[in-house]
Amino acid sequence: MRFRIPSSVLAAVALLAAVPAHAEWGALARLQRQGALVTALAVDLRTGRVIEQIDPDRRLTPASLTKLATAAAALQEWPPNEQFQTRLLAMQPLHAGVLHGNLVLAGAGDPSLDDRALWELAAEARGAGLKEVAGSLIVDPLPFGTIACGNRDRCAALLRSDNAYNAPLSAIGVDFGTWCVRVVPRRPGLAARVEGCGVTHLPIPVTGTIRTVGARARQTFWVERRTENGEDTLAVGGDVPMGRGQRVYRAMSDPARGTGLLLKEALREIGVRIAGPVRVRFEPLPAQVHLLARVDGLMVREQLWRMLQYSNNYIADVLTLDMGAITQPHETLASASKLLENFVAGTEYGDPPDPGPPPLFSGSGLTTGNRLSAHDLVQLLSHEYHDTRRFGAFYAGLVAPHDAPFLFLRQGNADWLNRVALKTGTLNDPRSVCGVAGYLRTEHGGWIAFAAIVNGGPRWRHVPLYQAIGAERSDIEALARHY
Repeated sequence: MRFRIPSSVLAAVALLAAVPAHAEWGALARLQRQGALVTALAVDLRTGRVIEQIDPDRRLTPASLTKLATAAAALQEWPPNEQFQTRLLAMQPLHAGVLHGNLVLAGAGDPSLDDRALWELAAEARGAGLKEVAGSLIVDPLPFGTIACGNRDRCAALLRSDNAYNAPLSAIGVDFGTWCVRVVPRRPGLAARVEGCGVTHLPIPVTGTIRTVGARARQTFWVERRTENGEDTLAVGGDVPMGRGQRVYRAMSDPARGTGLLLKEALREIGVRIAGPVRVRFEPLPAQVHLLARVDGLMVREQLWRMLQYSNNYIADVLTLDMGAITQPHETLASASKLLENFVAGTEYGDPPDPGPPPLFSGSGLTTGNRLSAHDLVQLLSHEYHDTRRFGAFYAGLVAPHDAPFLFLRQGNADWLNRVALKTGTLNDPRSVCGVAGYLRTEHGGWIAFAAIVNGGPRWRHVPLYQAIGAERSDIEALARHY
């Protein structure tokens, strides 16, 4: 993929880092003196003047601030209204409603595929006359095939998971590559029902029992996905109080196969029988296929909004693989992420000399080897601000602290809550990370781009989140008082 930066944008960002700071970030400087690692920069986007800075070229672990680069690169590659289409194909014509061959679920790298989309595919295929499949259901997860797990969390999730964030990556993965499970209480003393969110019967075994208890009792239920010999099982236990059913999501070990199992069950429940098993096949489709059903995913701008608002790792990394596959399929997320390195480096311009692309191994920031500086991020924000065709979709993904889904952001004065739009990035292991990057609207309608990252250092490995975000918020509030 080749990114072209307009000359008008290059001229606008040429002044960045060329003018010395007029003051330091006070609260962040105090954290730095205590042993935290800090990089921070604020720039007036109209003039390019550097307002404040602390080690702006120091590259630190950015965590989910990486998603800003993913969003910007995605908008460079696709128009905001682009959609990914998932199709259900027959290898042969139907005869009296029977397909004497295989049914193929063909992916397109849609990160937004959900259980409703599977029901749309099933209903449309049934409406097209499909009643029975004599062959198998083949899941064809193009445009990219098997992706190595790549980091500790996703590798561990190949065997078991009690979370949703660590789902392995696939071009076909329903509900962000997870099993969506409903736990429905009954009467106290009876076993709660454990069922699928989009199908009546889960297509994998459930072992154990969740007991229904009184409405005021303590909730202790747990759900864990375990995998042995390539087969997923849900292990459950504990108590659930009386009341409404609850949903939990657990990472699939193989999202492509799991999606096929759910689609096969949806087809069964709508009256279509498939004789053979679900198989995952990484082969190009034949020239002659018969389209039975198709479903369009969310528009790219909506995908980016969800990715940035809720820091969705699955969307970020699947979009990164989608972008990489435009030129050639990649076997690892790290390989596909080179395009993000090149994109960020392509926004650099002027003095000091370019230090080279920042090391990025994922589009989500879930990989702790990612490195970005405040300078990298502010250059990126400046590039997006001056790209009028794409800026609206980019800016829409950022959150005003007043409306943030996380409580730690919904604190501070009116300037912080209402004049700022930003993305955060946090991690706890192996060291603490807390970063913010975004835009501050000045009182006179101008724009300031800012970025600040706090990492734990050798002398202070885990900086408490409340201290790191408190320092970042305090310094941005001070900026707002002056501008």
